[in-house]
Amino acid sequence: MKVLEIKNLSKIFGNGCPKCLEETGSFTDSSICPHCNSVVGVNQINLELKKGEILGIVGESGSGKSTLLQLIYQDQKASKGEIFVDNYFDENGDKKNIIDANLNDLNYLRNKLISMIYQNPRLGLNYRFSAGGNIAEKVIGSGNKYYEQIRDKAKFFLEKTEIPVSRIDDYPDKFSGGQQQRIQISKALSSNPKLLLLDEPTTGLDLSVQAKILDLIKVLQKEIGFSMVIVSHDLGVIKHLTDITVVMKNGQIVEKGLTDQILEDPQHPYTQLLVSSIL
Repeated sequence: MKVLEIKNLSKIFGNGCPKCLEETGSFTDSSICPHCNSVVGVNQINLELKKGEILGIVGESGSGKSTLLQLIYQDQKASKGEIFVDNYFDENGDKKNIIDANLNDLNYLRNKLISMIYQNPRLGLNYRFSAGGNIAEKVIGSGNKYYEQIRDKAKFFLEKTEIPVSRIDDYPDKFSGGQQQRIQISKALSSNPKLLLLDEPTTGLDLSVQAKILDLIKVLQKEIGFSMVIVSHDLGVIKHLTDITVVMKNGQIVEKGLTDQILEDPQHPYTQLLVSSIL
């Protein structure tokens, strides 16, 4: 079963022109259109993700990996292409392109089907709400209106992410960076999403905290069974968590394969350079 399907997805920053997609990308070694100077952040991407699979996206800064994640979550609007997510249908039972989602559809997608964990917890948490309140916001959005059930769910996910339940009413700024990231994970998972998106989830955290967060994500993924897309510049994170990896350069995918194969026997010269420079 396909949880995520992406077809010819592109994002152009600027006015754009008919030649933008053809004359940028990995083969030209530039994401800037030579005709109109628009920047092509994502260039005709095609991807599929099955239930339970974990996909890693790697590449240097400016490669388009975070932009791709933002397009899936609709933090950015695509210039062209299609994105389909399991269980998002029209009244006839046909798949709907989430690029065309209106505000109500977007709320449904984010409350029921897709969750995002940002590098900066301030993008994923509401600092005017307590730790429990943040989780409650997501649970209420997914359709649960019963106070006790909402409170119990908040406690359950705080326990799962090793946040003391006694601190359920503390506000996010009273927690450390690693704890804030755990609360963000609790919030993201509390709606039982089919797809979890992670943008550099451990960057900026101490190494010991990074390891605990990664282990936690891996355990929860196995328990709950959601699919994941992880963007990271850290190949250690990719190796630890993912089944499949794609390598991006100048908005395009230059290599795709099993993670072990990509890291141990990269085929594309850019992937070889990327792996050798980090490992």
